Amino acid sequence: MDFVLRLLFSLLLLISLFSGRVSAGGVYNHHHHHQRHRLRPTKLFVFGDSYVDTGNILIPLSSAQQFPYGITFPGKPSGRFSDGRVLTDFAARYVGLKSPIPFTVQNRVGLRRFKETGVNFAFGGTGVFDTSFPFPNMTTQIDFFQQLQHGESLSTKTDNQFSAALVSVSGNDYSLDIITNGPKQGLKPFINTVVNQIIVDLKRIGELGVKKIAVTGLGPLGCLPAFTAPSSFKKCNETINSFVKFHNFLLKKAVKKLNQETKHSSKVFVLDMYGAFMSIIEGEKRYNNGVFKTPLKPCCFGVKSGFDCGSVDGEGKKMFVLCKDPKKAFYWDAVHPTQQGWAAAFSALKAFRNHF
Repeated sequence: MDFVLRLLFSLLLLISLFSGRVSAGGVYNHHHHHQRHRLRPTKLFVFGDSYVDTGNILIPLSSAQQFPYGITFPGKPSGRFSDGRVLTDFAARYVGLKSPIPFTVQNRVGLRRFKETGVNFAFGGTGVFDTSFPFPNMTTQIDFFQQLQHGESLSTKTDNQFSAALVSVSGNDYSLDIITNGPKQGLKPFINTVVNQIIVDLKRIGELGVKKIAVTGLGPLGCLPAFTAPSSFKKCNETINSFVKFHNFLLKKAVKKLNQETKHSSKVFVLDMYGAFMSIIEGEKRYNNGVFKTPLKPCCFGVKSGFDCGSVDGEGKKMFVLCKDPKKAFYWDAVHPTQQGWAAAFSALKAFRNHF
């Protein structure tokens, strides 16, 4: 992969957390389509990154705490990296649960709420390994889960048999690897390392008693708005997507092996984010009879290089452009879908809908 593109991709994923300078900033499906004879989960535990984080990063400098994030839902910044709801919200609603409470607000809401909904341990910008952001990686997130179980009687292994887990790995590990190691290290060996660690994490969640685990494959990272801008938001970067496909191939293969080894305990399902996103980008998927006219163009973006959605300059002046109607955009910012985009993507995630 061209090093400049790789570095740009890395920086964009990092920028997505802290936009600009120091300020660095739909439709909700209420219908349950799952089969009624399935035993629905009583709790949902969430691990991962900004595709599922619903408010764990409380520091004001996070872009998810800046206007215009949250303008669709709940009407102000909520810590979600979108204009509104994200994957977690749609997954929880689908199985008949409230969205799990973010782990970092436990002191504010109390343990009782945790017991009712499950917990969201995901932090934007994180990976299965450490990234350049000082937030808990997935191993540490699972540590939190284990500590809450044992220390506060959040749930027992018996309780967890009726629980489900949603695990998001959307590419932040590769960002840090690219920045740290440059073009000399081949990316494919590192992809193997990342996938192996995902399997370790999934196995551990299963050993803690969770019976159903949904893990995301990578979405088409080459279709992020930054790489489609040169083509007027019409063409994806296939070089980047080829590495994505390799990751997804290895993940499916590894999960199949894991399920064979743990067939009497937990079951893991891979969510085809690549297929879901591409079905929308390529116009195969219509949601609510609507079409994303320019699916690769973000709703919110910086006015020039160095600025991103939510950025302000030294005088507090807005340095971003915001579209008139987020419902007509698939991407919200450089890397995250809109609420409407997530609604459309979730409706295309057959693995979740078939198994939960």
